[in-house]
Amino acid sequence: MERPTHPANALPLSPTPLPRGERGHRPRPPLELLAPAQNARFGIEAIKHGADAVYIGGPAFGARYGAGNSVAEIQHLCDFAHRYRAKIFVTLNTILHDKELESARRLAHQLYAAGADALIIQDMGLLELDLPPIQLHASTQTDIRSPAKARFLADVGFSQIVLAREMSLPEIAAIARQTDITLEYFVHGALCVAYSGQCYLSHAHTGRSANRGECSQACRLPYSLLDDKGRTIAENRHLLSMKDNNQSANLRALIAAGVSSFKIEGRLKDLAYVKNITAHYRQLLDQIIADDPQYQRAASGRSTFSFTPQPDKTFNRGYTDYFTGGRQDDIAAFDSPAFVGQPLGEVAAIGDGWLDIAAEQPLHNGDGLCFYDAHGDIQGMRINRVAGQRLYPAAMPPELTAGATLFRNRDQAFERTLEKDSADRRIAINLCFAEHADHFTLTLTDEDHVQAAVDLPKTGLDHARDAATVAARLKENLGKFGQTMFTVATVELRLQEPWFLPPAAINALRRACAEKLAAARIATHPRPPRALPTAQAAPYPESELSYLGNVFNSKARAFYEKHGVKLIDDAFESGQEKGMVSLMITRHCLRHSFNLCPKEIKHLKPDPMTLINGNERLLLKFDCKACEMHVIGKMKKGVKLHILPVAP
Repeated sequence: MERPTHPANALPLSPTPLPRGERGHRPRPPLELLAPAQNARFGIEAIKHGADAVYIGGPAFGARYGAGNSVAEIQHLCDFAHRYRAKIFVTLNTILHDKELESARRLAHQLYAAGADALIIQDMGLLELDLPPIQLHASTQTDIRSPAKARFLADVGFSQIVLAREMSLPEIAAIARQTDITLEYFVHGALCVAYSGQCYLSHAHTGRSANRGECSQACRLPYSLLDDKGRTIAENRHLLSMKDNNQSANLRALIAAGVSSFKIEGRLKDLAYVKNITAHYRQLLDQIIADDPQYQRAASGRSTFSFTPQPDKTFNRGYTDYFTGGRQDDIAAFDSPAFVGQPLGEVAAIGDGWLDIAAEQPLHNGDGLCFYDAHGDIQGMRINRVAGQRLYPAAMPPELTAGATLFRNRDQAFERTLEKDSADRRIAINLCFAEHADHFTLTLTDEDHVQAAVDLPKTGLDHARDAATVAARLKENLGKFGQTMFTVATVELRLQEPWFLPPAAINALRRACAEKLAAARIATHPRPPRALPTAQAAPYPESELSYLGNVFNSKARAFYEKHGVKLIDDAFESGQEKGMVSLMITRHCLRHSFNLCPKEIKHLKPDPMTLINGNERLLLKFDCKACEMHVIGKMKKGVKLHILPVAP
């Protein structure tokens, strides 16, 4: 099997043992692999491919407009997941209008009744409503970067928090030392350049709010960068576009720092991505668990795959481990936000409808290839036929020249493998077939100690002569669990004398017992209870909240007032901020990217810069003390909030 592919600039970081915290010794929770799902079908495949939990959007308020699912679909996914002790987290993580609060409250109750294990939320107004007794997880949009913020969220009733993607290992460990809450961290997928929940660029320009699930992704556009004298530093480059996150090499260090839930980004990604990336991290975590018995899986069953997971073959913008090991170079995808793929080789010759390439890797009919043209733009082509090193594209790109480097961004053979059933997940069971006075009993006991038993009357059954042969055949027939979710670990026969048991009777008995055990697993799924808030209202870490607090309804305002906040501004989406404000706050710094950092070159000053895209101009200001870049702008004239449909 091929070794996992790691980002080129992500060296394994040295794990540091987690010390005892201020709140006592931190228990080691199970290691949870959390996968995304665009819909119930994707969620089922994620679980088959090894996910311990899946996060998915409901009918509304899910922060990914266009990725909603009905309550019935959520229930179907929960029923499948709970057979494996896997959990379903439903995103309810937009900020809400006052008129949306009641719909959100009703939806929370419907999702709880459907079997959801947790709600992922951003809007604190929800905590002031009559919610069901379901676990609450703080979305990454709540912008958790400090122990004080994490402690507060734990004190008000959250069970799990999604840390900011920008956090380093020491920053994560500091939170872990001072809280007992479960820490969740993004380990793979697209990176927002801004701190999540702190980006208003889309709303300012289009009325489509990122905090309400409609980000226009202005960060992926090309920009030119000018210094304070108007001189061009960079022209027509994707200066706010980050590479994709890949923490494959850092999992052990993240565990040592206190992370126990490993989240894959991608609720809008295709099924091949979900399968490939989930399987990749499943194998990595399984190896860690196998190497150290103190770690356990968060769900049951073991997945096997018909393919070798290869993250490089699935959409990515190049890989970075971002700020996990501290600030580093080469975290941005300046050249293109598209998927370029793996390098193959150079074009050796071009003819009428064909090209020759010197490539060591085998190519397939239907592969997708691309290259950079003379202007630095990506051009692509689909290969109709491969004849050795000669390729026949569906259409020959006129920009292609001899010597150009080709990349493969679609491996047709790999994609075809993922289009088929590519994983199987089984629960291990111990089987006991016992004889009693007037009947036999088949008992199945699974790896979670859930049991099911079904009786077979002795009526009409005869004794057999060859005890050894009968026992061997009986064990074989009892162990045929075929396409079920179970695999047999042990078979025990407790027979007083040999019996001839018709295969049809044994098959029916086995099927009935397997169905009963599957139902028992769903019925006994340990849905976690909601954490209770502290007896007294915990003080919020700050006494004032600007528009960055995203307070968009009266219940959220009442929540923060109850927790000691004295001055509360309305959310940016309310339209109250008329002047120039920070539309984006990011740890990515263009001064650092272009070797203009005042911390590294002492004679330089953090003078403002300007980003230009067409008629759009954005001012850049640099907070060197916090090591942050602010993208400054204001609401365009005539822009109004785009109102999403409210759930019935």
